[in-house]
Amino acid sequence: MSGTAEVHPNATLTPSKLELLAGWLPKQLWFAGDASDVERIGFFRFVDPDGEVGIDCMVITSAGFTYHVPVTWRSEPLDEGLLIGTLEHSVLGTRYCYDAPTDPVYVAELVRIIREGDAAADIADADSGAAIPSPIEVEGSGVVAGVDAIGQVRLVRILDEEPTTTGARGLLLAHWSRDGADREDVLAVLR
Repeated sequence: MSGTAEVHPNATLTPSKLELLAGWLPKQLWFAGDASDVERIGFFRFVDPDGEVGIDCMVITSAGFTYHVPVTWRSEPLDEGLLIGTLEHSVLGTRYCYDAPTDPVYVAELVRIIREGDAAADIADADSGAAIPSPIEVEGSGVVAGVDAIGQVRLVRILDEEPTTTGARGLLLAHWSRDGADREDVLAVLR
């Protein structure tokens, strides 16, 4: 297991996560939705082994499309990452939000989970310790012993399209339900 991500579900975020994303999503080539109707329908978390970076993976909908949008949260700016924006967290203070594939902490953890066949982190309330269930189960496929996966990973952003997995050495898979139908989606491909 990937550890436990401690979150603050009662914290006030200004702007909210979705308000922050609404200003960024329309600028992304892969986004064909409408920023005014973005809704978070699922989530899961990874854990930074050093405990410094929050790794927050959201599944959102907009204009009938379903998107995989992982972000990282940092207390200090990241020199090379793609900044989505900042928000004020009532417990943690100013948080810098980055597009996760541009954050080396996220990429390293994503590749590790795929290679080792690990799963997303458990989620717990930082104040009470109570478990917070994630509506999405995520697991890496593992890499067969002796197979060389060079570590190039491609994130799948639009979940309504069939991803190309040709040449994949490993996958990140999501299992979840939407509108009463079970789904299995490929979230990332390791080559």
